[in-house]
Amino acid sequence: MQKEWQQGRSVFRKPGRSLIILILLILCLIISGCSRKEKETPADTGTGSDPGSLVIGFSQLGSESAWRLGNTESMEQAAKEHGFRLIVENGMQKQENQIAAIRSFIAYRVDVIVFAPIVEDGWANVLQEAKEAGIPVIMMDRLINIKDSDLYTAYIGPDHYQEGVNAAKYLLKKADELEEDMSENDRIHIVELSGTEGSSPMISRFQGFHDLIDRDDRFEVLETVSGDFLRSKGRECMQKLLKKYPDEIDVLYSHNDAMTLGAIEVMEEEGIEPGKDIVIISVDGEQAAVDLLKEGRINCVVECSPMLGDAVMDLAQAIVSGEDYPRISRPEESCFTEYDDLSSLGPRGY
Repeated sequence: MQKEWQQGRSVFRKPGRSLIILILLILCLIISGCSRKEKETPADTGTGSDPGSLVIGFSQLGSESAWRLGNTESMEQAAKEHGFRLIVENGMQKQENQIAAIRSFIAYRVDVIVFAPIVEDGWANVLQEAKEAGIPVIMMDRLINIKDSDLYTAYIGPDHYQEGVNAAKYLLKKADELEEDMSENDRIHIVELSGTEGSSPMISRFQGFHDLIDRDDRFEVLETVSGDFLRSKGRECMQKLLKKYPDEIDVLYSHNDAMTLGAIEVMEEEGIEPGKDIVIISVDGEQAAVDLLKEGRINCVVECSPMLGDAVMDLAQAIVSGEDYPRISRPEESCFTEYDDLSSLGPRGY
C-alpha cells in the first residue's frame, strides 16, 4: 500500500511540474510581447529613432489670425507628406499653456519639439528639462531671450527686424510724394499698432521701423499702442486713436494684417478713405490684406510667410539623422506696394 501511495504521489507530481514550466513559458512570452509592443509605441520612440517615422510635438501659440491658421496647416500638411506624426497643442495665447505642452511632449518622449514662443522671456526652465531629456528643440517664427543659447537646437522663421526696415523703406519713398503737399514745417504724423508686448515680432518690427524713420525729421510718431496682433484690438485701438487725433493721422503702421483689417473697418465707419486719407502699411501678407492692396485701400504689405512646414520637417529630419543643419534658417520674403505690378501675384494660401 505504501508503495502504491508513493507511486500515486509520483504520478501527481509530474503533471504539477509540467504545468509550472508551461505557465512560466507563457509568462515569458507575454512579458516579451509587452516589451516589444512598448518599444513600438510613439510614446517610447525617444531621440535618434528612424527619421522616417518621427514623432514631433508642436506647441502653437494660438489661432488668432489667418497667418497663424495657415502656419498650423502648413505644419500639418508637411508632416503628412514626410510621413511624420505631428502632435499639435494650441497655447491659446498663454505662455503657461505652452510650457505645459512642452512638458507633456517631454513626458511623451517625442523625437523633436517645435514651438512658436508667444513672448521672448521665461523659457529657460522648461528648455533645460528638454535638454536633460535629450530632445532637440526647434524654435519657429519667433525668437526668445535666453542666456544659454544651447537650450534650443535651431531657429527657423522670418527676419522680423528686416520686416520693420522694409516698412520704413516704403514710407521713405512715399514721403517724397507726400512732401509735395506739405509746407516747410509740416510733419508726417504716424500712429503705430504694435503686436503682443514682449514678443520678438513686436520688438523687432518696432526697432527696424524706428531705426530708419526716427532719423528723418519729416516724420513724427504720435503714438504706439499694442493691439496684441488681434483684429478686435486693432479695431479698438484705432477707435481711440481717431478720437484722440481726429485730423492729424497721416500714416498707420500696423504690425500685422489682422490689426490692420480691424483698423480699416473703423476708418470706413468714420468716413475716412483708407489708402488715400491715411496711408496704410501692414505686415504679414494675408490674402485679405493683399486684396485690399490691389484695391488701393492698403498702400504697402510687408510679407511674413507662415509656410514653414516643409522647412521645419526637413530640419527635424536632419537633426535626428545627425546631418549638418543651419542653426538659423530664414525664408525668402517680399514687400508688396502700391508702386508694384501686382497682376501676377497669385493666391497667398492664408
